[in-house]
Amino acid sequence: MISAAHEQSLISLGISSHAPLPFDSPWCMKGDQLDPYLSEMDSVRRDFRSVQVYKGLEIDFIPSLISPDDFKSQLDYTIGSVHFVEQFDDGRKWEIDGAHSHFLEGYERIFRKDIKAVIRRYYELTRQMVEETQPGIVGHLDKIKIQNSFTPLFNESAKWYQEEIHKTLDVIAKTESAIEVNTRGIYQKKSDTTYPSPWVLEQIHQRQIPITLSSDAHHAKDMINLFPETAITLNQIGFKKICILLDGRWQQVAFDEHGINLKGTSHYTMA
Repeated sequence: MISAAHEQSLISLGISSHAPLPFDSPWCMKGDQLDPYLSEMDSVRRDFRSVQVYKGLEIDFIPSLISPDDFKSQLDYTIGSVHFVEQFDDGRKWEIDGAHSHFLEGYERIFRKDIKAVIRRYYELTRQMVEETQPGIVGHLDKIKIQNSFTPLFNESAKWYQEEIHKTLDVIAKTESAIEVNTRGIYQKKSDTTYPSPWVLEQIHQRQIPITLSSDAHHAKDMINLFPETAITLNQIGFKKICILLDGRWQQVAFDEHGINLKGTSHYTMA
């Protein structure tokens, strides 16, 4: 990843693997992998001077079980995300962005096919996460919408849905958390738009909530996937600056489809 960042002229790179969970999960690192992960990043950022490397984690928020606060002291930044909403009677956590069949199982068995209750609980947990932990970045705010790509379950233009978004953004606006503009759903063909959707980005801009741009890259080839196109959309909405980690601190910098602008030169950066 860092070699690819150097080749693509990035000047800073945040590495944020999925933090260990207190239960088995196929997509998170194991607990005993955390210290080697952090040590390896300390090592590579000494060796790769051409790219500033920042160590982070994408950390789940599950009340009374795990939160971004559990790891903050070990990291340069945190991404707080909600992937799990409630659990089954047998104790299994219900993941909302995994296989659609698994989503439908929880939708039917836990929420009795009440999509409004599902969505409201999802955003309620997001608000609780922000209020209690204030992660550096709020990850893929409306990712639950990917389930609509399989079976239409709700309409983003519905008043009740938009009210949940407005309430959530009002909570974020009272903190110093930035919102991630995530391109992964588009290039994976799971969403027609970024997380969050352009209409949500307009509301974010109105509230002057800071944003950061991420490809959520799981492979080096996706390092800056759809950055130019997304930058154009953000500029059109009215965003003139994005948040980046540079020289050891969060900074608001000008950007366009060519990257961020520092002293008259353009570079890409990502977290």
